[in-house]
Amino acid sequence: MAVTEKARSEKISPVRPRRFEERTDPRTGERFLAVYKRGAALKDDPILNKGTCFTPEERDQFGLRGIIPPAVSTAGDQASRAYENYLHIKDDLGRYLFLASLQDRNETLFFRLLQDHLEDMVPIVYTPTVGLACETYSHIYRRPRGLYVSALDRGRMVEVLRNADIDHAKIIVATDNEAILGLGDLGVGGIGIAIGKLALYSAAAGIHPAYCLPLDFDPGTDNKALLEDPLYLGVRQRRLRGEAYYSLLDELVAALAEVFPGTLVQWEDFSNVTAFETLNRYRRKLPSFDDDIQGTGAVVVAGIRAAVQLVGRSLEDERVVFFGAGASGGGSALAVRHAMRAAGVPEGEVADHVLVLDSHGLILSDRPGLSGTKRELAARPERVVGWEVGRDGHFRLAEVVRAFKPTVLVGVSGQPNAFTEEIITSMHRGCERPIILALSNPTSRVEAQPQDVIRWTRGAAVMGTGSPFPPVEWGGMLHHIGQGNNVLVFPGIGLASVAVGARWLPDEAFAAAADALFEYVAPSIRVGAPIFPPLRRLREISRTVAIEVGCALVKAGAAPELTRAQIEERVSAEMWEPVYRAYRPGA
Repeated sequence: MAVTEKARSEKISPVRPRRFEERTDPRTGERFLAVYKRGAALKDDPILNKGTCFTPEERDQFGLRGIIPPAVSTAGDQASRAYENYLHIKDDLGRYLFLASLQDRNETLFFRLLQDHLEDMVPIVYTPTVGLACETYSHIYRRPRGLYVSALDRGRMVEVLRNADIDHAKIIVATDNEAILGLGDLGVGGIGIAIGKLALYSAAAGIHPAYCLPLDFDPGTDNKALLEDPLYLGVRQRRLRGEAYYSLLDELVAALAEVFPGTLVQWEDFSNVTAFETLNRYRRKLPSFDDDIQGTGAVVVAGIRAAVQLVGRSLEDERVVFFGAGASGGGSALAVRHAMRAAGVPEGEVADHVLVLDSHGLILSDRPGLSGTKRELAARPERVVGWEVGRDGHFRLAEVVRAFKPTVLVGVSGQPNAFTEEIITSMHRGCERPIILALSNPTSRVEAQPQDVIRWTRGAAVMGTGSPFPPVEWGGMLHHIGQGNNVLVFPGIGLASVAVGARWLPDEAFAAAADALFEYVAPSIRVGAPIFPPLRRLREISRTVAIEVGCALVKAGAAPELTRAQIEERVSAEMWEPVYRAYRPGA
């Protein structure tokens, strides 16, 4: 490094004192944390704060006596007190803010509470409630979390990344805010998605929160309401496009590779215009994946396979329609086609089994201006010969369902109630046991209500959704609605990448995630059972997914050589539990 470069590097690289270090007492074998903070600085550090659980010895050693109430609580006492307060709050946004505040004060207690009440709290810290939090971010803002990199930081990306309050990042979730859930461009409020996803990485896969970094990439926003809002906290300019956008993102990626080499980056909620380009542009430059494209694809494949097994059919015989061709729809359609090839469908016939519709109707290869991923998704014009065209001259969903007679209908459109009674009953006429996945989030964007679908099909449909829904009773039978949440796979994928030291994430990793999720749920598939496992089993599911993905990464040559036993050991070693460790002063 040249002298001038070294001087500049030292100037913009803040020297942060170490927070803690894991050690083992050589005499007793006790594991403890050597902690380098004391007093108020220790009490106010959410990673290290124990609150009322600091022991009398720790209070004396770290200068805490007198600044914490004298009684010493157990971790169970703390969790009970926090949960009691949580239950006193009656609205979901209030509960979100309570949990966010708790996370800002005490990460260990926050994750203890979250793990103890996963099914109750995942819909609060993530979808659907996080959508409302993102929409109102600039008005409910309390304190910063993560890192904000904007169009104002061009030429200074390395400096900005080195300002992050983190010593070492294992996983970064980065969003450009343009396609937040099914809500669209929410500007800087999209940081809530990155925060929520990383909370699930820690709760589900045990990635220590000290090594998780939410990153908001803010190239501006085209949301007029935000630009006119005097309280808006993002860059107040129209969203960069084209070369201006990608040159800024190029700089960010180069800076990430320099400041956080080897760290896994999860691209989150990019629009269909940029998601595929971003994934393909950078996936070999740093370990990275797009959860909307690849995570959703794995969940959809697993869900369809489970539903097909439930109704007694074979995957290679299914006719699948995707309503929505954004990042999630396009990625999932490609994943299903890959699964069909693996099931034995000849290459020349795969496209005829999986049709995709976007806002202009069925995607056909003779559509003018077709490019990129949509060209891959297009069906042959010969496939629709003799079909009835809609009144606007396009093949809309109603026409496709009537002519194609799909056995599986997947909604990833963000268009609420798009699956009407007419469309569902038409599908049912052509298929005795239709499979319907209405996956758009949040709940307000779901394509059909489960109780309606079950009623319209007189209990024949197998239903899955992206958000949580209660069971539906029909004809004396309880139909459990499986939640096809990406949290079933992305924490395990990230855990695998960290555990085996992945250099990049090939397609085989996501096929392995789909296989692992399907194999996990397959033994429990029966009439009325959900096609996705319950969220309360997330830790177990994530470990299962991580081991299979880790093996796939090694087999594909995307990670160093390891045996299955070594992978299992590394995965287990990475899974942090939210328990208080003994502290000793660092020296």
